[in-house]
Amino acid sequence: MSRPAPPRASEPRALTGAGPIRLRSRSARIASWLWPLSGVVFVLLWAPLAVVAVYSFNAARFGAGWEGATLRWYSELWRNEAAMRALWNTVVLAAASTAVSTTLGTLLGCALGRGTFRGRMLMERALQIPVLVPDVVFAVALVVWFAALRRLLPFMDLGLGTMILGHVSFQIPFVALVVRARASGLDPALDEAARDLGASPLRAFLHVTLPLLRPAIIAGALLAFTLSLDDFAVSFFTSGPGSTTLPILIYASARRGITPDVNALSTMLVLATVVVVIAGRRWMGAAATVESAEAH
Repeated sequence: MSRPAPPRASEPRALTGAGPIRLRSRSARIASWLWPLSGVVFVLLWAPLAVVAVYSFNAARFGAGWEGATLRWYSELWRNEAAMRALWNTVVLAAASTAVSTTLGTLLGCALGRGTFRGRMLMERALQIPVLVPDVVFAVALVVWFAALRRLLPFMDLGLGTMILGHVSFQIPFVALVVRARASGLDPALDEAARDLGASPLRAFLHVTLPLLRPAIIAGALLAFTLSLDDFAVSFFTSGPGSTTLPILIYASARRGITPDVNALSTMLVLATVVVVIAGRRWMGAAATVESAEAH
């Protein structure tokens, strides 16, 4: 009985070549409906902000009718003492709370990412609770906490100081989680090499660990700053006389009706957030460039 002829060399090539072709066609079909879906998502994200920005130039004082373009509301906004005071409070609150939360969050993230101590996993789980708790619940908890503190510290009145403490309390978990993710991926041999060369623990941290954590620290600080800049619930519940911020002022103005000056104030707040994010991205890019140049 004659043996069957062996398969030709070209047949396996034809079979193996069909797989990549099918994968490419499947990827093309997925991309064909992913692009429209992405467009819908971006429209849902940016269309409301675009409408607010356009109507901030509307000459009509009330109503949604368009009566021409004008810069009147922006000029009046700069002469509005309440708006300027709210802007100053917002910047001071965001800057102060970001500085404190970035410092404490960085130290906590390093301890969780590189330390080995009992209760570390429990601390990591507890750190995620403020991130998941709704803002209103967290704000009410802060009000109760500050009320209890006032019994021991009579000078602990609601105001800019309590707002800074409240913002720091919900900013620290975000910064710590970002820094922990970066610190857990660092090679411990780098710190050990610095110690072997005679560097003290503090010097090794400042000159080896901290530069490697710089992108995560900047990202955490940007996240904390934007969260503070846009926060309403915690600011509203922990504010006092003379500590109104821009989100609180916008809310109070919107209760009387949406007017173009409210749209102008909202547009300025969105632009400030965008500028901070772009500046932070450039800073992170410059830091990464310097780091790669030093590595080579």
